[in-house]
Amino acid sequence: MKITNIYIGGWFQRTMLQLTEIYDFLRDCKTQLKLDSEKLESLRKSLEIGKIDYGVSGEEFVEFTTAIDISVKIYEDGLILLNNRKVSEDTLFADITKVTDYYENKLSPALNYLFSLGAPVPKELANIETVYPYFIVCDNVSKEDISDLLSRTEKQKYFEFKNKKYEVVRGDKYYFINNKTQSFDNIEKYIEQQVFIREFKGQMHRYLNLHRIIWEKIDQVKENVHVKGADIVKFNTKLEGYAKTINLIDGRINQMGTYISTREKIAKSDSELTEFLAISGYRFETLRDTLDYIKYLWDMTQTYVSSAQKLFSSLKSDVTSKSINSLTIVTSMSAGASIISLLTKAEPKFTLFGLLYFFILAILGWASTSLLSFVSKNRKYEISDISYDKDIQ
Repeated sequence: MKITNIYIGGWFQRTMLQLTEIYDFLRDCKTQLKLDSEKLESLRKSLEIGKIDYGVSGEEFVEFTTAIDISVKIYEDGLILLNNRKVSEDTLFADITKVTDYYENKLSPALNYLFSLGAPVPKELANIETVYPYFIVCDNVSKEDISDLLSRTEKQKYFEFKNKKYEVVRGDKYYFINNKTQSFDNIEKYIEQQVFIREFKGQMHRYLNLHRIIWEKIDQVKENVHVKGADIVKFNTKLEGYAKTINLIDGRINQMGTYISTREKIAKSDSELTEFLAISGYRFETLRDTLDYIKYLWDMTQTYVSSAQKLFSSLKSDVTSKSINSLTIVTSMSAGASIISLLTKAEPKFTLFGLLYFFILAILGWASTSLLSFVSKNRKYEISDISYDKDIQ
């Protein structure tokens, strides 16, 4: 059995502006941003770059080779495809590890640092373990050979696709592609579309799960029917953090729509992908429908956190108002006592009793203020909100 290539890929939305920045970094280690030049140089050196090309194939792309026989292709929409060109059946899993290690420990850190300025990636999206689709390309092998590969990696076949140029057998994490010709262009185009669709779907699934997690966190704050005055600021701060995360993720989601149309247009204009679209073209429409659903959920989440913030801001104002009223009473009492003292005494004289009287008044004032503050902080305020039965999402 002859295994010729192992591909992996990923996608995170970008534009031609970022692609130009990537090209400048890869070619000359240049950037217009205030980044550490020594760190940039170190990250670029770790990539072991060979030849670099800038081209157009539906979209603009940068492609470069490496000293370890891995080639990398980065498109303007953020799609990345890595190709390990020196593989064999005997070293299959080591070859998979090799290309994965390059992606995770060399390429990703370099790109992450290059784009480390600007709007942050929400921490809920950072450090998410990625399960890559691995595309194993074989050279005109038998059906039994493919079945053997499937049994060594995954026990179940999920999908099978055939045309005159290649055959595809898909497990969960692995795609086995049997190349019937000597051309890899059509196979790469197929892999690019699969990576985009799978990554796009994966991102939306993460956003769905994050909606559930954040909604529950807001619920945990709001389910405190009676909350102490001292805890209102703490809860309000939590809600502000959730609102910030929601806004950042909402911005990411709103960027995604244009990428579907562009990728769909490229696929439909390419004769090599005609048969692929015949069985999977509907998935672009499905992605679009799912994206609309996710947008709706995040609009609901944004409205929900805003209503919770208004609720706790109102409680915070109520606590502040009651504290001011209490302090006003104490101050008025102290002022009244001072006025009475002035009216009932003749010429002021410094005496030991007067000094003692002053300290007693000061202690009483402090004690009254502390007592009122303690009462205010521990007083429980009722949260009035409408409860709803949850939809299944």
